[in-house]
Amino acid sequence: MRLVLAEDHALLRAGLIQLLELSGFTVLAAVDNLPELERVLQDPAAEAAVLDVRLPPTHTDEGLRAAIAVREARPGFPVMVLSQFVEHLYARELLASGEGAVGYLLKDRVSDVAEFVDGVRRVAAGATVLDPEVVAAVMAKQREQPLERLTAREREVLALMAEGRSNGAIAAALHVTEKAVAKHINSIFSKLDLPLADDDHRRVRAVLAWLGV
Repeated sequence: MRLVLAEDHALLRAGLIQLLELSGFTVLAAVDNLPELERVLQDPAAEAAVLDVRLPPTHTDEGLRAAIAVREARPGFPVMVLSQFVEHLYARELLASGEGAVGYLLKDRVSDVAEFVDGVRRVAAGATVLDPEVVAAVMAKQREQPLERLTAREREVLALMAEGRSNGAIAAALHVTEKAVAKHINSIFSKLDLPLADDDHRRVRAVLAWLGV
């Protein structure tokens, strides 16, 4: 898969290029500012992107805005966004289209090479992947404004869904069977009034409802 990479710190950018290419990706372009990023994202050869949220010239939300723009132009275009800090609003903005193929990871997560690469691969395959710390922050917020129809176990399942985990991985984390997980997920869909659709789409919609998008 051919990726666009945007990161303004030269050492981290070089490290990410090496890491991604050693993991089987092709880094089509690696840039350090918004104008260059906007240009390279127009290349039809680009199949996905890994973007820092904050880029020159203002170091605020340039990467996020570029991610949203490319997904408007190319619906479903896979984007993994990296951030230094947990910013709940960024996760909500990124997920708002409801199309999946998006990720939000903290930069510290890059140090866990296997987890980072797996996250990029899952996003490229159409999954939604949220950093566990982002999930924890949302859970804290939802304890103040809970989705009252969900049981405690269903909220646990939904939190793991938000991390992009499969039914099998959720079952392993909770020490239950995949059949039990499937039952919980169907209950979540029902309680959140999500209409019949393919399961991947409904998983994304469930996460969006949980985030309050």
